[in-house]
Amino acid sequence: MKARSIVTAAAIGMIAAAPAWAAPPKEPGNAELLAEIKRLAARVEELERKKPVAADTEQRIEKLEQHNAAMEKAMDEPTISETEPQIAARLKAAESEVLSYKKGSKIIDVLGGIKVGAGMTMVGQNLAGQQLDKESQLNWRGDVTLTIPGGTIGDNKGTIYTHMRMGQGRGVGTVNNSYASLNATAFQRPGADNSDAAIDLVQAWYQFDMPLGGDAKTAKSHLEITAGKMDPFGFFDQNAVANDETRFFMNSALVHNPLLDAGGDIGVDGLGFSPGLRMAYVNEADKSQVWRLQAGIFETGDGAAFQNSTDFPFRIVQAETTQRFFGGLDGNYRVYGWMNDRAANFDNRRAKHAGVGLSFDQKVDDYITVFGRYGYEVKGDPRFDQSASLGGEINGSYWGRGADGLGLGLVASHLSKAFRDQSATLDNDSDGSPDFGYKAVAFEQLAEVYYRYRVMPRFELTPDFQVIRHAGGDPSSAVAYAVGLRGQLTY
Repeated sequence: MKARSIVTAAAIGMIAAAPAWAAPPKEPGNAELLAEIKRLAARVEELERKKPVAADTEQRIEKLEQHNAAMEKAMDEPTISETEPQIAARLKAAESEVLSYKKGSKIIDVLGGIKVGAGMTMVGQNLAGQQLDKESQLNWRGDVTLTIPGGTIGDNKGTIYTHMRMGQGRGVGTVNNSYASLNATAFQRPGADNSDAAIDLVQAWYQFDMPLGGDAKTAKSHLEITAGKMDPFGFFDQNAVANDETRFFMNSALVHNPLLDAGGDIGVDGLGFSPGLRMAYVNEADKSQVWRLQAGIFETGDGAAFQNSTDFPFRIVQAETTQRFFGGLDGNYRVYGWMNDRAANFDNRRAKHAGVGLSFDQKVDDYITVFGRYGYEVKGDPRFDQSASLGGEINGSYWGRGADGLGLGLVASHLSKAFRDQSATLDNDSDGSPDFGYKAVAFEQLAEVYYRYRVMPRFELTPDFQVIRHAGGDPSSAVAYAVGLRGQLTY
């Protein structure tokens, strides 16, 4: 109120002191003067009311400055404390989450090219005939593969491949003197001396792909170089419907060329693998007629198990092409030749073996694929010097079961003349008794039929039936039968 009195007195003084020459044309009345005085007094009151507001604003500014100082101090610290401003804690948490996302995206970028495959196979099989007591066996095998990007140099790309195998059991034994194993899914190859459960790293190789005549997207051909321990049959003697014992035929004479596999010329270790080097030239200028030329060298015998050898005595070359016949249906055709400097003759003497072979698979209808193989030994004296197989698979789409398959395969394996001439008296172990004791005939014959039934996605059951006649070329041997059931889980 003191300020109001001062302002009122000043206003009255100013009015009284105004000179006469400045008098307005019409002097205001007392009512107007009082109204002006009231207006000035109201203005003063308004200004006085705003003074506390201004003071409050100053306090708020001071608090904001203190808060900002606390924020700066908190954000400089890497950890979140209980006393720091809540917004600082939230910012730190958000920053940490963003960094974790960035780290995760980097991991995804690195792991994005990784491919993992896994499967487990179990087989129960019963062998009868040949005047033998029935034999029943179970065996199981698991396989886990991992394919990892192996780096790049310009447009050149590397790939790392590893394969773990585990399992137990040799399965049903081979029919007396027969050329082929009834169960190629067994964890160990025939003749292996350990049936304990085990886990092994069976393959580990590196492949380098180099595009030729352009970059990775425009090149029409490329070069592949593969080095490490591998399955030679993964690159040579392939076949679309007779190359995988976990889904198609189980007898080894139908899985691979018998002269290489059952005959032993391939020379792999007890699990079927060998260290080596492979090179391939692939031409894809015409996608409908791709062709490939490749060559490989591999260790054999003890060398296949990394023992006492760096000779790489097994050598193989293969030419292959993809063609379209029967109205544009795919077919694959391969011809190859091999040499093994450390093979064995039928009398167990080391000798150089050489042979040639071919393998084809061809669709003849949308849901029918036929295949064939032939092998001929051109050097050496093995028990069997020729083998031919023929068969195919019919897809279940014909009867409303598109994931099923019905397969039939036939094999005729020819015994060499040298073995037939000596089979009755041959005594390799020098125990005074003939090892075979019969005069061998020319051919051993095999037939296998299976039906692969999809129980559910990733699980299949396959009843399998095999017949072997004149096993080992023995004309007096009874026909042998093998009945089995294979279960396959695939992940």
